[in-house]
Amino acid sequence: MTIEEQIAYLKKGAVDCIPEQELRKKLQRSAATGKPLRVKAGFDPTAPDIHLGHTVLIRKMRHFQQLGHTVIFLIGDFTGMIGDPSGRSATRPPLTREQIMENAETYKQQIFKLLDAEKTEIRFNREWFGQFTSDDFIKLAAKATVAQLLEREDFRKRFQEQTPISLHELMYALAQGYDSVALEADVELGGTDQKFNLLMARQIQVGYGVREPQLIMTTPLLEGLDGVQKMSKSLGNYIGITESADDMFGKVMSVSDTLMWRYYELLTDLAPAEIEAMKTACERGERNPRDVKAELGRRIVADFHSESEAQAASDEFDRRFREHKAPTDIAVVERQAETIRLPKLLAAEGLAPSVTEAQRLISQGSVRVNGEKVSDVKHDIAGEPGTEILLQVGKLKFLRVVFK
Repeated sequence: MTIEEQIAYLKKGAVDCIPEQELRKKLQRSAATGKPLRVKAGFDPTAPDIHLGHTVLIRKMRHFQQLGHTVIFLIGDFTGMIGDPSGRSATRPPLTREQIMENAETYKQQIFKLLDAEKTEIRFNREWFGQFTSDDFIKLAAKATVAQLLEREDFRKRFQEQTPISLHELMYALAQGYDSVALEADVELGGTDQKFNLLMARQIQVGYGVREPQLIMTTPLLEGLDGVQKMSKSLGNYIGITESADDMFGKVMSVSDTLMWRYYELLTDLAPAEIEAMKTACERGERNPRDVKAELGRRIVADFHSESEAQAASDEFDRRFREHKAPTDIAVVERQAETIRLPKLLAAEGLAPSVTEAQRLISQGSVRVNGEKVSDVKHDIAGEPGTEILLQVGKLKFLRVVFK
């Protein structure tokens, strides 16, 4: 890529690039000297699992990596004991050293689904903070004022509401900033909620004599499957990167056509011009948005599984939702031979929470037996020995029942 093409590729999906003019300068110097940029992103291991929302930042790391730069995945095993106060209305409960290291190991296993393991530096900030003396901490604390730290919105709000702010929380941004000094970072990446910390790191670098402080680039918070709130496990609107290929593909296909373009921008490596060309083709009626969304699903699944598993998930989805065929991996249960009313059977096998709810589903036409829709709530199943039936509730619930 030319320098201009690299800038467009790196800025795809980014929110802030500060100061923007330095990106071109740093890329030009790197090209002229053959010395790759050192690109840092820090992660506090406060939770063990990563969902697609987290991968927006990791993918931006991959973009720098693809252009030949050195990517540093920094695990905050020291700062994690402080807890990032960004966006918090109260002090985080401290994690134990054991919890931090356990979560860190999980992170290391998951990030290499996107990053090249051989071209990624994994560092822990206890490497330098573990050697800090009291003098070193006093020197670091002198690089910022209390007024500056209280400028951050979350601290200011807590101060106004008289919600406690612990002294160790004030040190978080300073410690994160010193990470950039220790790692000689040219670029630091972070979510938009990290902007205060990233800017503080530039100030800390200057305080330690760095002549050209890091460029900072922020990435947006990804909307979840509902298209409204940010992707979050607690909200149930997430896609976990360790989910099965079928589940991942199905969830991608559930997003709106509008949100699909946001996911293309933030969750794929396609250039902006390629995405815009697809969008234009859909608007002109030259491509079906459903097919474009399926392509998105295959791309995302392939990143975390494989090309073959992505295609298999796509084929399975078509079997079930386009061809209206049963899935290939239906659970099988055995029951004693008996004649049983359908609502009772659905409730007994967990396909409905109660007999009453099962009757409602049948009345609505949401239940099929052996592929045939049943609307009679008094329908009986003649479960003679050796009889096998296929139950379907809605589009997703299937069960094969064998009477013995």
